Amino acid sequence: MPGTLYLIPNTLGPTDAASGALNHVLPGQVQALTSQLSYFVAENAKTARAFLKLVAIDHPLAKPLQEIRIAELNVNTPAAALAQLLEPLLAGEDAGLVSEAGVPAVADPGADLVRLAHQHGVTVRPLVGPSSLLLAVMASGLNGQSFAFNGYLPTDAAARTKRIRELEARSRLEKQTQLLIETPYRNGQMLEALVASCQPGTLICVATDLSLATESVRTLTAAKWKAQLAGGKMPDFHKKPTVFLFLGQ
Repeated sequence: MPGTLYLIPNTLGPTDAASGALNHVLPGQVQALTSQLSYFVAENAKTARAFLKLVAIDHPLAKPLQEIRIAELNVNTPAAALAQLLEPLLAGEDAGLVSEAGVPAVADPGADLVRLAHQHGVTVRPLVGPSSLLLAVMASGLNGQSFAFNGYLPTDAAARTKRIRELEARSRLEKQTQLLIETPYRNGQMLEALVASCQPGTLICVATDLSLATESVRTLTAAKWKAQLAGGKMPDFHKKPTVFLFLGQ
């Protein structure tokens, strides 16, 4: 029988295990299960080991780190290599899929491995943990019954403006909250683009460092954001993971 592929959520940023902060974002059962696995697939082996070391602190029966195997799956992994990553599972071993942050297989290359696992009859079990997208929807005050995640928008200014206006029109027509993310060092440009492209009454939410001590969530109309930016009041989100949401009115 094939093993089980566990989808293991990671923290959304640096977490101090000594303060008990890890227990606020990852259930104890998830930590216990994770600490007992010997094979993982992750975007980056080094950061995955740091996460596993953090999880193992409170679990004396955890596997020694030197016994854990970590295979990498990222944007540079060729499709032909996925089958090799799945081989231990087909041989009966359980495995954990870990993202760099948050839940795996959402805006994450791990989705390709999950799809292949289903094709080979491997059981896939998603585990509970922090999702920046869902946390942002919860905290935004925007429509939580209909929303769409659009990933990254074009970096070209004209193409980005065109895309924002298309999404805003859809949002207004369908009453659908639109979510997107940006490379953290371009957060300022993204907010400026949203403010400049959206209608004054469109609600825009900026959700930064979710689940961390530096968390910040704010929802204002485009007009109010424009006034704040004109006054030099840019949110404290430079180089910080941020989710942008908006809802046309």
